[in-house]
Amino acid sequence: MEFSHVPVLFRETIESLAVRPGGHYIDGTAGGGGHSAAILERLGPGGMLLSIDRDPDAIAVCRERFAGRPESRVVEGNFCDLYAIAEREGVLPADGVLLDIGVSSHQLDDPARGFSYQHDAPLDMRMSQSGTSAKDLVNTLSPDALADILRRFGEERFAWRIAKGIAAAREKHPIETTGELAEIVKESVPAAVRRAPGHPARQTFQALRIAVNGELDALQKGLEGAFEALAPGGRLCVITFHSLEDRIVKQQMAAWCQGCTCPPDFPVCVCGKKPRAKLLYHKGLTPSPEELEKNPRSRSARLRVCIKL
Repeated sequence: MEFSHVPVLFRETIESLAVRPGGHYIDGTAGGGGHSAAILERLGPGGMLLSIDRDPDAIAVCRERFAGRPESRVVEGNFCDLYAIAEREGVLPADGVLLDIGVSSHQLDDPARGFSYQHDAPLDMRMSQSGTSAKDLVNTLSPDALADILRRFGEERFAWRIAKGIAAAREKHPIETTGELAEIVKESVPAAVRRAPGHPARQTFQALRIAVNGELDALQKGLEGAFEALAPGGRLCVITFHSLEDRIVKQQMAAWCQGCTCPPDFPVCVCGKKPRAKLLYHKGLTPSPEELEKNPRSRSARLRVCIKL
């Protein structure tokens, strides 16, 4: 099975992990195994790498790719359960954890997975290939609930117009494919938006994908579990692809890095709070011009790294 995925900020991420021979590491979003392979190269005998992914296709590829590597453990699961999985697999405490958030190139490019408005395919978007699909949401949720999803997870200005368009279309027949949904969105937004660069359905598809997979809740829980899994001096590297994800990561890392919260006019600290982490990069890293030219999909990516104290 092929699982094509181009890891963004690849060199920067692996360097930021500072993999040490014999250490314990966790790749919480293994995908096609690109990051995991680079970690294994640097790990050497005696080390341990736990690779987790919720996508059965990714797990099949990683198990085949790393077969015969005693330092590799590949587990199907959601990274929101990272701490429990790592505890069960005996990988705690970890020297580094990597989370590459969002949809993979394979999931976008495989029409059968129903993630992209660029292909006409069954409307699905489930990373785990099980549970509630995007087709279920667009055909069963009320217009109010749909509009709320589009606003919260897609920051879509025309959420209500699109939700009404979806509700009107499904009265005639169920919405079955990505192509149908993309056309409904296009017809629902103002003409000026249709003429603007980029497809008007991009934010709608993003919002539905996040809702289907519970991505933001999983991210918050995954961050907390990843940090608890780290040994002192361990590093947490997180790659995000849109502002909603990045905001969660930025705020959580800032909270870990915050020390005393006493009012500035207090002569001495009485709260006793100390920073639990420090940032490796103050504003995070973004792709270089060379990477943007080779991989336009990396344009919105940002790498944030913190070190546990």
